[in-house]
Amino acid sequence: MSTIKHFHHESGFFQWDNVVPQKLEINGIEGVTKNILIGHDDEAPHFIMRFFWLEPGGHSMLERHPQEHEVIILKGKGTVQIGDEISEVNPYDVVFISPNELHQFKNVSDEPFGFICVIPILEK
Repeated sequence: MSTIKHFHHESGFFQWDNVVPQKLEINGIEGVTKNILIGHDDEAPHFIMRFFWLEPGGHSMLERHPQEHEVIILKGKGTVQIGDEISEVNPYDVVFISPNELHQFKNVSDEPFGFICVIPILEK
């Protein structure tokens, strides 16, 4: 089933039609909201597209897992740790994270930091 979800930029926050933001409250994560833009509900067979919004000082979990990540920064400034290296990222920078690579995103500014992240759907 093909779909279009229209984008809205209200009050400085990124939002799409029919996408419910999920504030992540998990140990190791701080100030992160996840939006599943395309996924299981859209019957996407191979990939999941997500948008992450990190509040100032927010960060994702420092983790590694079997799926690769393709990321494009849309808003703000942050850092990405890949392995032992930490790099600054800005709007329109793209990041590839290899499978099983240790990684973490952090918002290092006083403004929100937002990025799209695409991952493959792993076979169970």
